[in-house]
Amino acid sequence: MTESSSPSAEVIKALEGILMVAMEPVSPSMLSQLLEVPQDDIEDLCQRLAMAYADAGHGFQLVKVAGGYRFQSHPDVAAYVERFVLDSQQARISAAALETLAIIAYKQPISRGQIASIRGVDPDAVMRTLQARGYIAEVGRDEGPGQAVMFGTTSLFLERLGLATLADLPSISEFVPDASVVEALERGLRIVPSDGVNHEQQQTQSLDEQ
Repeated sequence: MTESSSPSAEVIKALEGILMVAMEPVSPSMLSQLLEVPQDDIEDLCQRLAMAYADAGHGFQLVKVAGGYRFQSHPDVAAYVERFVLDSQQARISAAALETLAIIAYKQPISRGQIASIRGVDPDAVMRTLQARGYIAEVGRDEGPGQAVMFGTTSLFLERLGLATLADLPSISEFVPDASVVEALERGLRIVPSDGVNHEQQQTQSLDEQ
């Protein structure tokens, strides 16, 4: 945006006002239509405003997440914001729901049956909670037998995490142990009957001898 095409004070105020009341990130195309300003100029203006807010040391930021722009609190004041949220007694997501949401985020599209296989429990209750909160949604059907409903995360999920796309999720390899560690854990967690004999191990040895 050149000096000669700098936005008017009215456009800047209007942009700030829209983003202030918006419940979700507002796309550049929508802002362009509302303000009657070219989309490229909207992008440039938002970037300049974001830098200006950062330089001024405000407790909020103008960020681009889930394909749109929104205001959000600055990470430096996260402790105060968290205290406010907790004091307001807003519902917090359970550990089971967080686990299910993580599985869907990294494995999507994924069916209920596949989630159950990974978690080892019926995920229906937590999935209903996640759907009600708008974090997951039906994204299609499996092409295989039964055509199971497939689930994926929503733009609200990206918004809540402050991510632009799913590609911005941290690599899951950073949290997953290698195969040798998993094998050792499986051996250690096998249930040994009261007679003290690991029958599963005996069966494996018998098969190996055959």
